[in-house]
Amino acid sequence: MTARRTFLKTSMMGATAFALGGKVAAKGASPAARVVSTWDFGVPANQAAWAVLSVGGRALDAVEAGARVPESDLKNHSVGRAGYPDRDGHVSLDASIMDGDGRCGAVAAIEDIAHPISVARAVMEKSPHVLIVGAGAQQFALQNGFEKTSLLTDNARQTWREWLKSSRYQPQINAERGQPGDARNHDTLGILALDANGLLAGACTTSGMAFKLHGRVGDSPIIGAGLYVDNEVGAATASGVGEEMLRNAASFLVVEFMRQGHPPAQACRMAIARVVHKRPEASKHLQVCFLAMNKDGEVGAYAFHKGFVYAVCDAQKQDALLDAKSIYASEQK
Repeated sequence: MTARRTFLKTSMMGATAFALGGKVAAKGASPAARVVSTWDFGVPANQAAWAVLSVGGRALDAVEAGARVPESDLKNHSVGRAGYPDRDGHVSLDASIMDGDGRCGAVAAIEDIAHPISVARAVMEKSPHVLIVGAGAQQFALQNGFEKTSLLTDNARQTWREWLKSSRYQPQINAERGQPGDARNHDTLGILALDANGLLAGACTTSGMAFKLHGRVGDSPIIGAGLYVDNEVGAATASGVGEEMLRNAASFLVVEFMRQGHPPAQACRMAIARVVHKRPEASKHLQVCFLAMNKDGEVGAYAFHKGFVYAVCDAQKQDALLDAKSIYASEQK
């Protein structure tokens, strides 16, 4: 009888494993928590996220906390309240957030709201929608308790006025690694987290390309382009010229390559190859970067050109900043 009970119990566990995609976690077992993010300013973002993860907090709470750090940094001209304006002098922000269970929310071209990532989460949790844009996004934010505040800083205004003298628009490769105050300094914070319960989440936030056309929206707030998360597989985020990610549903593509069994770095490399194949000549003159983490916490990244760095934080390796591999050997200027 004991043997029969054991057999039945084992059979039930096997059926459950099949229903869950072949994965059964041993009792008491959990993956190590980890958070990864794009660029140098991912280090302080990771620290805020790790403060949540290290005490058993949820991945979703961690990525929101991490994304809010560069959104508040007045020295960061690529994300949040110190972002550079568009050609008409308006600072507009984009953000998305996604839980591993498929829930997601985003805002695009939102103005005068300091933390678009938190508005994106409110869209996910308090509305029937995924994406709200422009004046409607600001209205939604105000109705949900967010404060209206001017985002155009004195530094950004002066930089914009200097730009108007030439009005030359040409995105610079790896400009996000410029010095604070550098007019070329612009890009995206993408952050992915795995919590102690094995659940994934991601966030992406940006002020977009400096001096863009008014109303331009890049990949960051578009689920599947700038961000995609699936608890059964892994998560991916992107950085660089957003139009290339939009053309290729790039972050979704990286996750799908991981679903096929490829490790994160290889999945990123395969997605890079797909983008290059579509526009080989353009790829020589602009930057595209992918960062991914699978459900087991393995991390990988790849870029068009040298210079893309990503930050990793966990219990063993705090505040590591790593260089991603690239398909082109030299760093373009």
